[in-house]
This record gives sequence, C-alpha cells and structure tokens, in this order.
Amino acid sequence: MTTLSTQDVATRFNELAMQEKWFDIQEELFSADVKSIDPADSPYFGFAEGKAAVRKKGEDWVKKIQEIHQLTTSAPVVAGRHFAVSRMMDFTVADFGRVKIDEIMLYEVADGKIISEQFLY
Repeated sequence: MTTLSTQDVATRFNELAMQEKWFDIQEELFSADVKSIDPADSPYFGFAEGKAAVRKKGEDWVKKIQEIHQLTTSAPVVAGRHFAVSRMMDFTVADFGRVKIDEIMLYEVADGKIISEQFLY
C-alpha cells in the first residue's frame, strides 16, 4: 500500500469537506492516535486523543446543533507535513444559542494519516 503524501491527504480531505462528510474524514484519514486540540479557553470543545474520543467529541457537538445557517470551508493550503483550511460555521446550538465561529483548522500528517487537528478561533 502506498503512503499518501500531505498533498494527497489534503486533496481527499477537501473532497469530503466540500460534501460536509466530517465523520468520513475522521474514519478514512485520521490515525488511531490522532489528537484534537481546541483553544484552552473554548466554551465549546476541549482536547481529545484517540480516534474514538475524537469522534465522540464531534458526535456530542453535532447532537447539540439545532439549526444550520451557513457553513463554508476553504481549499487547503499545504506546507510540509501540515495543511490548513479556514472554516466558518454559523448555527444555533443547544446551551449556546446562535454561534458563529471563524476558524483556521490546522492538520498535521505523518505516514499518510492525520495525526493532529488544531482549531484556532
């Protein structure tokens, strides 16, 4: 099996992101020991490590979404072992009301898999 390059991973990520298939991204592209990092002061998310814990973090958030107003994701920018996309999310969320998040999503790739995702907002 050929190991995907960072560009290959970013390209596939983009294909799935444009379809809002975030759990498919996790299943297909994340390493078993992936880390998911949000800002320390985030009221929405925290830190998760391991594919199952990262998925649960996402599932718990999705369950709280009551209405989606707008979602956009940019094409990835690749540099070395990293790629980044900008993401804008505007939705109504249980416990928080209407939330708009403009963020940079930074991914690190090793051995053809995403080993970390960091959200900067």
